[in-house]
Amino acid sequence: MSSQATNASRPWRATASAFCASLVGIGVARFGYSPLIPAVIASGWFDPTQAATLAAANLVGYLAGALASRPMAERIKPSWVLRLMMTLIATSFLACSEARPFIWFIGWRFLSGVAGGVIMVLAAPLVLPQVPAKRRGLAGGLIFTGIGIGVAASGLLVPRLLPLGLSVTWMALAALCLVLTVAAWGGWPDAPPLPKAPLTGAGPRSHTPGLTALLVVYVLDAVGIVPHMVFLVDYVARGLGWGIAVGSSLWVAFGLGAAIGPVTFGTLGDRIGFGAMLRLALAVQVTAVGLAAFTTGLGWLALSAFVIGAFTPGIVPVVLGRIRELIPDDPYAQSSAWIKTTIAFAIGQAGGAYGLSHVFALAGYQPIYLVGLAALALALSLDFVTALAARALARPPR
Repeated sequence: MSSQATNASRPWRATASAFCASLVGIGVARFGYSPLIPAVIASGWFDPTQAATLAAANLVGYLAGALASRPMAERIKPSWVLRLMMTLIATSFLACSEARPFIWFIGWRFLSGVAGGVIMVLAAPLVLPQVPAKRRGLAGGLIFTGIGIGVAASGLLVPRLLPLGLSVTWMALAALCLVLTVAAWGGWPDAPPLPKAPLTGAGPRSHTPGLTALLVVYVLDAVGIVPHMVFLVDYVARGLGWGIAVGSSLWVAFGLGAAIGPVTFGTLGDRIGFGAMLRLALAVQVTAVGLAAFTTGLGWLALSAFVIGAFTPGIVPVVLGRIRELIPDDPYAQSSAWIKTTIAFAIGQAGGAYGLSHVFALAGYQPIYLVGLAALALALSLDFVTALAARALARPPR
């Protein structure tokens, strides 16, 4: 009976490890920095443009990690790659716990982004095959919920740690990442290194017009959420003059949204179809970013933060579900398309973060939200036109 219980618990132990990995790799490594931005500026460590550039460096690293993840896992067991990446993130926070030259911080923020990109690509595919098929949707939602928990945790912890000093805050986040790394350590499936990717195999199904449109939509969606991801706390704290505590409270709202988004939208996609869910997601995000662009009321901004927070990780299971709709019954092509969409999202985030950092330096806060609004509106228009075109092509000739 003990053996049966152990076997039954293994999938959920592995899911818990992937949950911890997403919490560390994205929730803390990326989003934990956002509530630190006003303090980094106020302390005199960096000016506003440099502080925003550090956020962008993490996103560029994420892109590099997404590209490098499969080659790494072809040489080393994925479980050990993931352990190393989580350890690297903890080390990066510790390395940033003292005021040092800007290039030092750029390097470590980049490396933490690399680790996050690797985790995003490898963790869920390593774990989900261990889970019974009828439970994989739930398990996937739980894994990506780790992102939201990390966001909420950083929003709650950072303002309470900052009175102890900026260095202490960085070290505390390092300790949190280390504890979660240890907690996840023994739960990873001991799978062999991934087989070498075949030169052919994905076939033309991974290059359909529908998938190409999805890639572009995903890039635009990534650009559209950058203003909230990078600038929200600083906008509320310094731009509107409400201080770090209020800015961090909106970050908690962002994190609470992120905690419920993946499971909620994945389940809704199962019911209404992921194509329809994607259009609904884009329409709601347009409205939410519009609130941030045209209003300054705290309640409206909190609602905007909650909604965009929900869709930041919540869009992931929606896009994965859409890939399965576009490429049914072809696991390799689905995997290939998923890696491409992950890279596309990383390109949108990195390019958006660097571009909007320059926009912010030149014109301030409101224009960056207008750019985000335009990107999401364009994504919604493209997705709508693609859907109409697909219906027209599917209609039998008269």
